[in-house]
Amino acid sequence: MTTATTSRSAFDEPVDAPPVRWTASLVMLNLGLMAGWFGPIQVLLAQQAARVADAEPGGLSKELLLSVVLFVGAMISLLANPVWGAFSDRTRSRLGRRVPWVIGGVLIGAVGLLLLSGADSAAAMILGWSLVQLALNAAWAGGTAAVPDQVPVPQRGLIGGMIAIAGTVGVLLGIKIAEWTGSIAQGYVVIAVVMLVLSVPYVLGSRDIPLPSDHELAPMDWKQLLRSFWVSPKEHPDFAWAWVTRFLVNLGNWIALNYLFYYLTDGLGFTDDDATAKLGLLVLIYGGTTVATTVVVGAWSDRVGRRKIFVTCSGLLIGLSMLVLGTWQAWPGALLAAVVLGAGFGVYQAVDFALITQVLPGASDRAKDLGVINIASALPQVIAPAVAGLILVVVRAAGGSVATQGESFSVGYGVVYAVGFVLCVLGSVFVTRIRSVA
Repeated sequence: MTTATTSRSAFDEPVDAPPVRWTASLVMLNLGLMAGWFGPIQVLLAQQAARVADAEPGGLSKELLLSVVLFVGAMISLLANPVWGAFSDRTRSRLGRRVPWVIGGVLIGAVGLLLLSGADSAAAMILGWSLVQLALNAAWAGGTAAVPDQVPVPQRGLIGGMIAIAGTVGVLLGIKIAEWTGSIAQGYVVIAVVMLVLSVPYVLGSRDIPLPSDHELAPMDWKQLLRSFWVSPKEHPDFAWAWVTRFLVNLGNWIALNYLFYYLTDGLGFTDDDATAKLGLLVLIYGGTTVATTVVVGAWSDRVGRRKIFVTCSGLLIGLSMLVLGTWQAWPGALLAAVVLGAGFGVYQAVDFALITQVLPGASDRAKDLGVINIASALPQVIAPAVAGLILVVVRAAGGSVATQGESFSVGYGVVYAVGFVLCVLGSVFVTRIRSVA
């Protein structure tokens, strides 16, 4: 394992671009983490919820069980990411501040996936997914903070784009593993192994910078730690607006995507097996579009020195993809939406992440502050299932169609995607309130 061979402090802004091998190892780490998250979220948990619901007559429906599992996991993610980030900022280790949390996170996350492979009840699903969320957020906090630790501002759009591609390919990898393996259990096991293998290059070559030996750490004060999660909008308005915009776009995105598997089965009438294959194709199209645009636009943003215009346009594209899903409820519409979403969300992840690293309040709390920003990504996962589920329940109660099974239009899913569209548009507009970044 290596740390950075440089005389600069862990608190200094980086000025030299990291070597290609370091960037490649960070991309591989993110690839594994995204597979560990989204293979279960997009396919395995939905399939498992349906199986458990069928095996427990009188229990929760598959939709409600999936919502509960995702809700509990997202709540844990909401709290864990900034906490692990704060601990990472304070970690003294010859390996550096970030690597110990990456190692522990992927190891324990793999254990959680193995527990899920044998989960045959609602309680077991909740326990296993909670452990996965708890652990992978530790690895994610350490890996995310490595970018402002190691990458100069003029290269962050490019590096952010490569990480966004890793995230996209990781989602596709997780879904394809779930599709190709012979069972739900095998899917979890293979994803765990892949995640562990892909983390090894980063662990061995992280270039992580330890805390200065003369840096004094105050005794851990839990009340002070919790208070530190509040970053004053008055003192740091750009940080606050960056949080709000990310929250709105992610809320709209998750409202639309949490029920995509059921949209394909109940809304468009595909069988479970066909829906899994169709979902894989949609993600493949989405991923190809993302790869084709993300690095190019990330590098373009670095070259022109502008972030906001790219974030605004990408958020509007994400919203447009939801408008297509809601109004054109047919397989061709889903294909078009995948192309538009890939173009929008890939650019959003790349350039918005670069923007966020430029509005952090201070160098000593990078991981904690990024954890606070990540609440804007995690909190929508808590709220979105409840919002989408409530919309579908209200529409059903009002006599509107939700599960069309061949009908021409589902009012329920139309409303769900319309809400997602509005939220994304609002998030895009509010990006203009950020002043310190062009």
